[in-house]
Amino acid sequence: MSTPVILTIQGRQSYVGQEPDVIRLDTEGTMEYRNGGWDITYEESELTGLAGVTTTFRVEPEKVTLIRTGKLSSTMVFQEGYNHDSLYRMEFGTLMISVRATRVYFDIIPDGGTIDLVYNIVIENTEAGVIDYHLDIRAKK
Repeated sequence: MSTPVILTIQGRQSYVGQEPDVIRLDTEGTMEYRNGGWDITYEESELTGLAGVTTTFRVEPEKVTLIRTGKLSSTMVFQEGYNHDSLYRMEFGTLMISVRATRVYFDIIPDGGTIDLVYNIVIENTEAGVIDYHLDIRAKK
């Protein structure tokens, strides 16, 4: 059964040669426990530059998977100390993305919880930078 939630997402993207980009987004979504893990899902907006995209954080023991569908498609797996490659499909083409998580933390209960991800990102074999996400999840009252 899906539970309506309020998500507060804070992200810091530090790309090589650029000033860090910080975003904060408060949005509505859902969370559901299924097949031994939690799915936290929301619709992206113009604010994130990903309007028309559905984002799901799949939280399972020892890993978090970020799944995006819609105008773009990607699946990124975050597991501390491991490299994971994936294709990032956009309207104008596809990129090879590699992520290496340096921090994967989550504490999820039926009322909500927290997810912290810090990872290095490599795009088409070029070191791109470090991304830091923090999600607070609260059951909608």
